[in-house]
Amino acid sequence: MSTHLTCDLGVLHRNLLSMCATVEELVHKAVDELADPNIDRARELAKQDDEVDRFDVSIEEECLKILALHQPVATDLRRITTVLKISGELERVADISVHIAERACSLVNQPGIEVPEKLQEMASRAVEMLHKAIDAYVGLDSQLARNIVESDNAVDELNREIIYELMDTMQQHPELIEPAMSLFSATRHIERVADHATNIAEDVVYLVEGEIIRHRAHFR
Repeated sequence: MSTHLTCDLGVLHRNLLSMCATVEELVHKAVDELADPNIDRARELAKQDDEVDRFDVSIEEECLKILALHQPVATDLRRITTVLKISGELERVADISVHIAERACSLVNQPGIEVPEKLQEMASRAVEMLHKAIDAYVGLDSQLARNIVESDNAVDELNREIIYELMDTMQQHPELIEPAMSLFSATRHIERVADHATNIAEDVVYLVEGEIIRHRAHFR
């Protein structure tokens, strides 16, 4: 590997880690809004999302520059393609975080409805999955990445249970339909965070092992 390529890959790695940190902070803040919604804070999260968008564009431009200048192969090529994929996943997580905060704010001035305990548990699991997926990338830990992929099933199950609870609430208390729908939407968004964390974990397995495990279940 040339010195210039090593340097460019180092810059790319640091930029992705900065993006990871920003997105992780954004998700934490968005989930916190469910328990204590605040419109002003939600607007601040939208500004933070703009920062993530800039990271995404910058990282893509850097990847294309490295591909054009260095024509990397083998592991270096896998790293660049993985960084491109992870950047895209993180950008979508940032967008979802803003949506979660928006759903939380829609609960302001709505008839009182409690946030289901399972929703908080689901949010914690999804955020933990994202954090571990980032750790797996940093540590090039494909086993941790595979564990994250398996843990997505638990989040999916919580998602189903919460949806059933909210549907029951709407049937029993029609006056709570609107806030319950906001929580329903927030639940689906949180489930998507876990899905994107899973995608990142699958990308890490590809980076480390050179094996594509995405959609593996569909081909069995």
